[in-house]
Amino acid sequence: MAREVKATSVKPFDIEGLQQLMELMEKHDLSEIKLKEGDAKCLLRRGAQVVSAPIAATPAAMAPAAPAAAVGAAPAATAAAPAADDTAGLVEITSPTVGTFYQSPSPGEPVFVKVGDTVSTDQTVCIVEAMKVFNQIPAGVNGKIEKVLLSDGDTVEFGQAMFLVKPA
Repeated sequence: MAREVKATSVKPFDIEGLQQLMELMEKHDLSEIKLKEGDAKCLLRRGAQVVSAPIAATPAAMAPAAPAAAVGAAPAATAAAPAADDTAGLVEITSPTVGTFYQSPSPGEPVFVKVGDTVSTDQTVCIVEAMKVFNQIPAGVNGKIEKVLLSDGDTVEFGQAMFLVKPA
């Protein structure tokens, strides 16, 4: 559910105002709010949103580092090559927001997924807490969890990889 809201009392990036809007979104079960005042724009989204990044971007981003290392020292270039091969063909499950990463629904409960588990596209793999809102993050891909990149309670950034999945 999305509504366009004209911002009259909230200044762009006013943290208290944004927190109030997030609380209102939760209270009224809104998934999105767009704010616009002059040239300033703000889009607030609540809930899980699948952010997919092509896996080819990861090895390509790593490729320039290997030649630079090769110029300085051959052993460093050799060590960097296996790391790139470890992630070849794997898909990242990334965070849709900045927040705190949790592997289980609450302390003491089993984790959503662990290495070796098979996941489906809309299966919850973790929770990212952002401003007291607990966002259940779906896998977004069918496959097998190959690597968990974060620990419970770690801070996660927008777009940061949390899991590596071998697509089915």
